[in-house]
Amino acid sequence: MTGGIKVPNSKSFDVVVRERRSVRRFLSRPVPDGLLRTVVEQAQLAPSNCNTQPWQVHIASGAVRDRLSQALLAADEAGENSRDFSFSTADYPAVPHQRAKDQGAEYYKAIGVAREATEDRLIATKRNLDFFGAPHVAFLFMPSVGDNVRVAGDIGMYGQTFLLSLVANGLGGIPQTMLGFYADTIRSVLGVDESLKLLFGISFGFVDESAAESRYRIGKEPIENSVTFHG
Repeated sequence: MTGGIKVPNSKSFDVVVRERRSVRRFLSRPVPDGLLRTVVEQAQLAPSNCNTQPWQVHIASGAVRDRLSQALLAADEAGENSRDFSFSTADYPAVPHQRAKDQGAEYYKAIGVAREATEDRLIATKRNLDFFGAPHVAFLFMPSVGDNVRVAGDIGMYGQTFLLSLVANGLGGIPQTMLGFYADTIRSVLGVDESLKLLFGISFGFVDESAAESRYRIGKEPIENSVTFHG
């Protein structure tokens, strides 16, 4: 028993890690409080450098979630971008940059948006700011420490543990770098101190399995392309 409810134990780790994917269509039904607490309790077990556990996680639901989405859409419309950390797929070396382009092409194909349909692509992109219809969104904040690389790594490990916990508990989620493009807006709505920097957010909830976005999958590279065995 964790968080007052029974934790599902029917899925092996192999099943959980293979089922995890970025979900882009959710049911509006909120996650029960007990189940939500189970997810965050499991995520709290993530590793971190010297057990520093630097993450500060803010979860928006209900009316706060709706107000935040409205504020994000307004900030986007006004061109009010406030990133704590830079990001552009164009900064990547050629091979990962191409993977990013391929992923975008496959996603738009899956949801029936043509390459030349500029307005439809813009609408699809803005769905990030309504959390793809998810009833909950978690924002992963961190203190600024040195060059931030080690702390960001800790936040990444927390994020992956959170995502795997969602799947293990019958839910789904999507990590969204785009939410980090509006850090000031999010801090303002949620009352988060400016000393905490926003790395990314995770929209989550029950998956709408009937949607084309839910049937979409992207392949992964064979391990030979990324792992070298020595000895």
